[in-house]
Amino acid sequence: MDSPLDFRVFVEPQQGATYADQLAVARTAEAAGYSAFFRSDHYTAMSGDGMPGPTDSWVTLGAIARETTSIRLGTMVTSATFRYPGPLAIAVAQVDEMSGGRVELGLGAGWFEAEHKAYAIPFPPLGERFDRLTEQLDIIRGLWTTPPGETFDYSGSHYTVADSPALPKPVQSPHPPIIIGGAGAKRTPALAATFAAEFNIPFAPLEVTATQFERVASALADAGRSPGSLTYSAAFVVCAGRDEQEIARRAAAIGREVDELRSNSPLVGTPGEIADKLGAYREIGVQRAYLQVLDMSDLDHVDFFAAEVIPQLS
Repeated sequence: MDSPLDFRVFVEPQQGATYADQLAVARTAEAAGYSAFFRSDHYTAMSGDGMPGPTDSWVTLGAIARETTSIRLGTMVTSATFRYPGPLAIAVAQVDEMSGGRVELGLGAGWFEAEHKAYAIPFPPLGERFDRLTEQLDIIRGLWTTPPGETFDYSGSHYTVADSPALPKPVQSPHPPIIIGGAGAKRTPALAATFAAEFNIPFAPLEVTATQFERVASALADAGRSPGSLTYSAAFVVCAGRDEQEIARRAAAIGREVDELRSNSPLVGTPGEIADKLGAYREIGVQRAYLQVLDMSDLDHVDFFAAEVIPQLS
């Protein structure tokens, strides 16, 4: 029998959420048995006013690390444009220590130009962003895995490291899991095969997901990695309910139409309906699902999915 799907909660605080809002979701998810609480790494809202304003992802996760005990914590995904690789390696290693080894690093090239302009962050062209992402991954992994007492050096086109003490070390060995995601046809699968413990594709139809998983599997083979050395995951907006009235109420709360949500996400509908739709994703290789919870005030939604949907898939 296939192993049960792993479920994680994923929030978008830039749309409008305080630290307290995020902590409440994380604690609810932990109590309900989800394996992880993840958050986006953005500085401006994609819609609405985003009040009361953004919270920094790694500051937030460091705080949540001290207020939880078992749930894993991470970013989906940190933008490589936001931080230099050295300080990012330090921050993630520190949160790993603060959490007792529960951190995962999702890292991407960055894409939302408006937030870069809004907060004085350079936004290079796409090709350069991927080059910088690749160098960041090299450096972060290098800093984390350099044996204690030895130094780390690196010479790249965009970043150079000289005589680094490569400290602090994360708690997890050899280092916290790295997650690479996206639908890019060539560079994304290659990066996943080189660096990642998990590959994630967000908000994609079944056929697109299957195609991308095949590309990643091919890149794994090219890199000499075993097929089972990578976890395949997908992220979907969640809108679950006992009946059509409850589903419609939750859709309205996030400003979406039920029919549109149903056509774009398998995590929309009644528990039985969701279990059936997720079955098709399991068949193409999805091992882990991230629930994008857009109404962070609706903690009952998180509990309901854990109590009524997850048991049908275990």
